[in-house]
Amino acid sequence: MQPTFVLVHGAFSNSFSFAPLQAELGLLGHRSVAVDLPGHGFEATFTHAYQTPQDPEGLATTPGAIKGVTLADNAAHLIGILERAKQNGPVILVSHSRGGITATAAANARPDLIDRIVYVSAWCPVDLDVNDYYAEPEMASVDAAALALALAGNPAELGLLRVNFRTADPAALAAFKSAFFADGTDEEFLTFLNTFQPDENLDVGTSADRAQADTWGSIPKTYVRLADDTSLTPAMQDRLIREGNALTPDNPYEVRTLEGSHLKWLVAPAAAARVLGDLATPTR
Repeated sequence: MQPTFVLVHGAFSNSFSFAPLQAELGLLGHRSVAVDLPGHGFEATFTHAYQTPQDPEGLATTPGAIKGVTLADNAAHLIGILERAKQNGPVILVSHSRGGITATAAANARPDLIDRIVYVSAWCPVDLDVNDYYAEPEMASVDAAALALALAGNPAELGLLRVNFRTADPAALAAFKSAFFADGTDEEFLTFLNTFQPDENLDVGTSADRAQADTWGSIPKTYVRLADDTSLTPAMQDRLIREGNALTPDNPYEVRTLEGSHLKWLVAPAAAARVLGDLATPTR
């Protein structure tokens, strides 16, 4: 039976970012569903303060709908979609960036719903909690302060992380481009930046949400490395692969590599669509 690709976005993103990839997959004859996690897509908060002319005070204090959303909420929402997709045949779960945390949590809970799990430069924590990986040598080159240059409001007071992606601050824009899309044109970068939403939830889970050998580890898995990623570095991607393989040595990652930055594969998705298409033959 024809598999369904279920696509899970990263931080500050939404299902819209997958439109070019879905077009390529469709033209190759593949079925796909792009997920909006809770508080994302049309559930996101875009306040009048975010519009031009911006109101910095209002942007820093206006409540956001994503406040209180947890990783458990994200996983439960994804599981509901996987249950529906599974009724139509095999499911290939594809996650990007922070979306890998949700994909891993869902795979821990319901491995029966997933025929293959695919991480595209995505987080799959095994030995450490996600935030702790940022202190490791593999992430030493990452500018952790990039988002802080456009931070709006106090996360502790808002109960969420809010970033002003419509800033005109040259330093902030340069930091964003370097981190996420250094190989894109300025026009491509600004276009993608305007698909981001300002708010993201704070919960990235605990050690209980790391990959579990008896559930997550039973699913065939693929890691698609992004060779020029400066946000989730190739060194860290390789470490996550090693840790996953050590957890389930009898079920190692199938590894593929694509050239490009953290976001390039979404803007120019032909190569990624071909890689995913190669995985479409049911493997279980």
